[in-house]
Amino acid sequence: MPLYEYVARAVKYDWNTDGNCALVVGTTYPNELCRIRQIVGDIPILIPGIGVQGGDLEATVKAGKDSNGEGMIINSSRGVIFTSIGSDFARAARQETEKLRNQINLFR
Repeated sequence: MPLYEYVARAVKYDWNTDGNCALVVGTTYPNELCRIRQIVGDIPILIPGIGVQGGDLEATVKAGKDSNGEGMIINSSRGVIFTSIGSDFARAARQETEKLRNQINLFR
């Protein structure tokens, strides 16, 4: 059994007794993300790697969503923060964030 599956099982069956656990799974490995989702069910997953790191958003959403089509916190820090370094930073960051949100919702 790969280590990531062992850890996912430990979170699901041993560590999450109070419902306060989550996992972090990079989006650059969507097949592994899908396998982890199968193991942990509806436990939340933080997913870095969208944007500059090259993760595929559509594959990530399809692999990472829980039984309700949710359960993911998709992170794109650099993709949002470095959208602009000018005086329009806040507007540009908001616009990029809304674009990402809309794309995520499209793939749900």
